[in-house]
Amino acid sequence: MRDFQLPGRSPVYASNGMCATSHPLAAGAAVDILSRGGTAMDAAIAGAILLGICEPQMTGIGGDCFVLVRRPGDSVIEAFNGSGAAPAAASAAALRARGETNVPVYSADAVTIPGAIDAFCQLSESHGRLGLDAVLAPAIHYAEAGVPVAPRVARDWISDAEILKDHARNHFLPWGTPPAPGTLFRAPGQAAVLRRVAAQGRDAFYTGEVAEDMLAALSEAGGVHTADDFAQQTGMPSAPVNGGYKGQTLTEHGANGQGATAILMLNMLKEFDLAAMDPWSAARVHIEAEATKLAYDARNRIIGDPDHTARMEFMLSEESARRLAALINPKRAMDAPAPLTEAIHKDTVYITCVDRDGMAVSLIYSIFHGFGSGIASEKFGILLQNRGAGFTLEEGHPNELQGGRRPMHTIIPGMLEGGGSIVPFGVMGGGYQPAGHARFVTNLMDFGQDPQSAIDGPRSFAERGQLKVERGYPDTVRAKLSEMGHDVVIPDEPLGGAQAIVIRPDGVLEGASDPRKDGCALGY
Repeated sequence: MRDFQLPGRSPVYASNGMCATSHPLAAGAAVDILSRGGTAMDAAIAGAILLGICEPQMTGIGGDCFVLVRRPGDSVIEAFNGSGAAPAAASAAALRARGETNVPVYSADAVTIPGAIDAFCQLSESHGRLGLDAVLAPAIHYAEAGVPVAPRVARDWISDAEILKDHARNHFLPWGTPPAPGTLFRAPGQAAVLRRVAAQGRDAFYTGEVAEDMLAALSEAGGVHTADDFAQQTGMPSAPVNGGYKGQTLTEHGANGQGATAILMLNMLKEFDLAAMDPWSAARVHIEAEATKLAYDARNRIIGDPDHTARMEFMLSEESARRLAALINPKRAMDAPAPLTEAIHKDTVYITCVDRDGMAVSLIYSIFHGFGSGIASEKFGILLQNRGAGFTLEEGHPNELQGGRRPMHTIIPGMLEGGGSIVPFGVMGGGYQPAGHARFVTNLMDFGQDPQSAIDGPRSFAERGQLKVERGYPDTVRAKLSEMGHDVVIPDEPLGGAQAIVIRPDGVLEGASDPRKDGCALGY
């Protein structure tokens, strides 16, 4: 139990249904859907789409999603890949011929076809109960009436607004400068789009006037996207991947997501006695940092489009993990592998919902960088993601940009189960996410922390030759890590954000939400 004389928050308990996510309005809307008899999927979709209005710099209907779902009474965890493909005419060779060494981040070249709306429509049909009209109603209401900008959102708006271009500035910077906390943000064009989707389904988004609006903006920005690219977009069920850690099974999304990276990290961490360490010590940070470097190097070599990721068994193999773990010196930092050529960034949202029947949904939804590509459609104000910046231009690489391929994604929902408990959870933060998953799981399993404490604790992340160590660690830890050879920095921004719900064996729900974000866990 936490010390109630110190700042912090308690886990949230409920017995009928629960949502945990990064904005309270979205959590409230999801719980309302649950209380009206909606499934966890109904609630997750309702909350997720509303997050695109509450946190437009993080996500929106021009983005992608990945979903894990466990139906009540079913031991099988299903995965759904709601990511979009590169336009058919896209080509790494063409960009190399232009002299590019990576996909330009804030350009039409980086825009892949939005996959989330198609995914939400399919999942509403297969796992929902209330129908799109009811599920989209909260987002439509708030898009028209307005959402007061939350403090963390206002902070992000300041740092991200500079990439907004032309039509995007009209829709997302109508005040001329980034909004102060409490300023009302409205998106009436998106409300109109959602009304059409509620009435006509996914075709209202991928064909006709809405698609033409997006295509016009992309053409204006030099894109090679066509009406066929939009019309043919479809999400699909996919095979999840899993690994074990101390009696628990961790289920993650497979390629083109990076979930296998978290499993590889945990398999490496098994080789060290983390439980004997101080949970906030330099020794633990060091071991995690070294495992991160090795696991992410493997990820960068292997993961890409699902049809072109041929060595997934390496990522999941305990023998591979043992060989890599043997390279770790517990006393000294190794050199970082070569930096990524593809872009990695932090911006996304996560939502988890559990309903009274026991359905559990773990859903992550993103436009990649802050405000995505910075390109928005003129009439409806649909901000387009820049997930294509996650491709590499390296010839022959499984993640090479080619028409019709899906890029490697940083966004990964997770689900942990064992001992009679089920824990849908997610950690936002771009490239940090696998390391964040490993940190959350080891906080629970090695240090016996409750989910809120496991989320609250200070974080560290080895990235691009530096070891980012949050201010929550004392200076003595940073000094020790520097002595071990790490280039230690205090990050300007907190490392990610997280949410989780524990479905206990007695059926009680225990929710947790990261104070690094504006959100909360709510139940009824």
